[in-house]
Amino acid sequence: MTRTPTRPRLRSVATGAAALLIGLAAGTAQPGSARADDDEWIPPVTHQLTQEECGDCHMAFQPGFLPARSWLAMMNGLADHFGDDATIAPEKADEILVYLMANAGDAQPSGLAREYMRYVREDGVPLRITENPAFLDEHDFRPSVWERPEVVTKSNCLACHKDAERGYYDDD
Repeated sequence: MTRTPTRPRLRSVATGAAALLIGLAAGTAQPGSARADDDEWIPPVTHQLTQEECGDCHMAFQPGFLPARSWLAMMNGLADHFGDDATIAPEKADEILVYLMANAGDAQPSGLAREYMRYVREDGVPLRITENPAFLDEHDFRPSVWERPEVVTKSNCLACHKDAERGYYDDD
């Protein structure tokens, strides 16, 4: 994959509002789902481009774990994405940003997303899901757990949650 420098354009985000409404109507977000109140479930990533681009390096994390302003900050900082250059073509970044913001925890606060949003200050812009008190409370393990070869990092959800990509984070 060839990555080129980018910075999401606000105009493109506004232009994407129509696509967002169509996506919501088509079931991109699932706030009315029977699982919406399940505190161990969060709507999965259903946007193919987000799955491809974000999933190229790590699991594509569900947008509901962070508020929209955090996704905006993250997408604007792809040149230094937790120490890596994750820049992508501007039109791809814009499309992904529209999806992330429309499905962010403060836009679709149900189930596990609602729990995570309880700990986000109104003006807060958290970037690490693993620093949210909801995460820390559920993952209060000895340091040796994080050092296991199959785990390695706190952001490797799939090491313990086999259905994480589908939005299920029950204790596996």
